[in-house]
Amino acid sequence: MTAQLDENGQVQYQLPMGEQSLALNPLLGKQLKLVYSEHIACKHCGKKTKKSYSQGYCFPCMQKLAQCDMCIMKPETCHFHLGTCREPEWGEKNCFTPHYVYLANTSGLKVGITRESQIPTRWIDQGATQAMPIFKVQSRIQSGLVEIALAEFINDKTNWRAMLKGSNEPIDLAMQANELIAKIADKLASIQADLPEGSIERLSTPSIDIHYPVLEYPTKVSSFNFDKTPTVEGTLLGIKGQYLIFDTGVINIRKFTSYYIHAECENS
Repeated sequence: MTAQLDENGQVQYQLPMGEQSLALNPLLGKQLKLVYSEHIACKHCGKKTKKSYSQGYCFPCMQKLAQCDMCIMKPETCHFHLGTCREPEWGEKNCFTPHYVYLANTSGLKVGITRESQIPTRWIDQGATQAMPIFKVQSRIQSGLVEIALAEFINDKTNWRAMLKGSNEPIDLAMQANELIAKIADKLASIQADLPEGSIERLSTPSIDIHYPVLEYPTKVSSFNFDKTPTVEGTLLGIKGQYLIFDTGVINIRKFTSYYIHAECENS
């Protein structure tokens, strides 16, 4: 799903379907049916594939593209300096650019990293109700090392089931940042010394609040899978992160990137 944060801090969602896009917020409280046509096309090369890898790629593309390498999930394992990057030009363009280390309130306090172009999309995709960048660094590997240092004290992953059960209690992210940064001062100095070509800039950007279009949160979270259940339908009760919340269960739309589906909406 694509999403934008409006001037009131409310997330506006759309579901891309071919060349068209279905606005989802107006469908809250209405019946929605999604039908998988059992066709998957790689989002890079366009070839038909029996299974989707790395959220939308065929197996050959998943094996050869830098954006599907393990270092994307674990940036601290970057191996560009060893000359083994799958696509050096792609790596230079995407990994050696400013990245941000942030704190967010998803299923509780967590740390994460993102490129500037992905703010606030990254936070929305994770279902964050609050977020605040705390460092700006000059490369992806730097951001990964700072994230690892902070992850010794807080989570670096979101508990998606907890995230879908409601809005969290507000967190004073600025206070948390000050406490955490003091704890990793020595490691920050070490990272800077090891990678002197890029500065680690402490930010004082205020946190933002994010509000999701949800009529009712589930008390028990059960998830749909298009591979097992080609038809997903029910009353749309909400949207949070990359999840559609039905009265019948939830589905992670991003997991099924490159799947061909069609939608049937009430009064459409």
